Amino acid sequence: MKLSDNTILITGGASGIGFALTERFLKAGNKVIICGRSEEKLQKAKEKYPELITRVCDVTRGSERIALFNWVTSEHPDINVLVNNAGIQQRYHVLKTNAKDDWNYYSQEIASNTEAPFHLCLLFAPFFANKDYAAILNFTSGLAYTPMAIAPIYSATKAAVHSFTMSLRHQLEDTAIEVIEIAPPAVNTDLGGVGLHTFGTPVDEFADAVFKNLDEGKHEFGYARAEKARRMSRDEIDESVKEMYSNMKDTIL
Repeated sequence: MKLSDNTILITGGASGIGFALTERFLKAGNKVIICGRSEEKLQKAKEKYPELITRVCDVTRGSERIALFNWVTSEHPDINVLVNNAGIQQRYHVLKTNAKDDWNYYSQEIASNTEAPFHLCLLFAPFFANKDYAAILNFTSGLAYTPMAIAPIYSATKAAVHSFTMSLRHQLEDTAIEVIEIAPPAVNTDLGGVGLHTFGTPVDEFADAVFKNLDEGKHEFGYARAEKARRMSRDEIDESVKEMYSNMKDTIL
């Protein structure tokens, strides 16, 4: 991937992995636009980096995704990179759910993790197709390959984005659009709730690894356990899923 002289939109760019990438893209000489639901987080990011362009947007809502596309392509027509980073992780046991009354709670995970990147890709790809250079970066997870049974919808959404990204890469192979999948391991962010991922890879370590892989021109990569998960056999996947669930099931039972 070309790492400088881009105009980049990062969803969920005000915190966690998104913000770590925001910092690195800025320092590499790019114009960076970030969006998210929290105006407070966006403002804090802009206070640290005044050159940042921010936009409040709830990507779980289709109307807001369209408004985001219309705004950014009108106000910043030089945009040539989309980073689908925003995501939600929920943990539960299916026998303890109340899907009759609470389906909106569970469907938010689907809207954020699959509908949003799918829709944004479909919006931006035709716009990018006329560029001399463009890139779409979709964040999946090591759990796309070895699902974490206590987060069943999250794991399934990431598997769906992995499949979609492979198809997108083939469809766009005759254009100037690079299609890149990045599969994080557990990273020490607030994904799923504060304190759930303190054991994970430090966010700066992961972001540095992302930039190294992008600089090397890789189009699909993970890091640490996620990179191992991408290459597991089916027998290894079954064993890994079983082991993870055994170690973590007490947190939802």
